[in-house]
Amino acid sequence: MIAIGCDHGGFALKQEVIKYLEEHKIEYKDFGCYNEEPCDYPVFAKNVAESVVNKESDKGILICGTGIGISIAANKIKGIRAALCHDCFSAEATRLHNDANILAMGARVIGSGHAIKIVDTFLNTDFSGDERHINRIKLIED
Repeated sequence: MIAIGCDHGGFALKQEVIKYLEEHKIEYKDFGCYNEEPCDYPVFAKNVAESVVNKESDKGILICGTGIGISIAANKIKGIRAALCHDCFSAEATRLHNDANILAMGARVIGSGHAIKIVDTFLNTDFSGDERHINRIKLIED
């Protein structure tokens, strides 16, 4: 299950990502927002992050205008490794090396076609499990 959330700046892109998830029969839970009315991204970041930490969701996707604020807010939750990615290389590397559990994107930074490729890469790349990366993740979490 994928937890997904956004603020008003990410609403339109979130709809595109949901379309991708539905086309690929990937189960998801939409934590909002549900329209383009101004709202506060930390609320949605927290709800998605808590769903991931509590193991209600396997991974999360968060979208705001730049992806910066929403990723900072998500990373405040212990156990979250939210990675802001605007390219497929970063999405792949953060799964392989950091075992990132939330993908953050900026809707005002990337187009929907490219964003979908990033989502696909993030969701379909497994953590490498290399000892050096496990050790680094432990250092982050301590």
